[in-house]
Amino acid sequence: MIRFAESEAAVASAKQAVRDVLKRMPEDCSLEDIQYQLYLRQKLEKSRTAAAEGRLLPHEEVKKRLSKWLAR
Repeated sequence: MIRFAESEAAVASAKQAVRDVLKRMPEDCSLEDIQYQLYLRQKLEKSRTAAAEGRLLPHEEVKKRLSKWLAR
């Protein structure tokens, strides 16, 4: 029963997130605009969760990983 309550809360939260995004969008926005804003919101939430849980990379590690991509 707890799982149902948790999933119900997650759905309510997701619905509220969509409502919030829609409120801020102009009337002439496209579905693609809405999808992009929802995508950004989801990515930011995942990043905040990762940071709160300490799942971060040190700056030097990021530079090391990026150097492989930027050297091409």
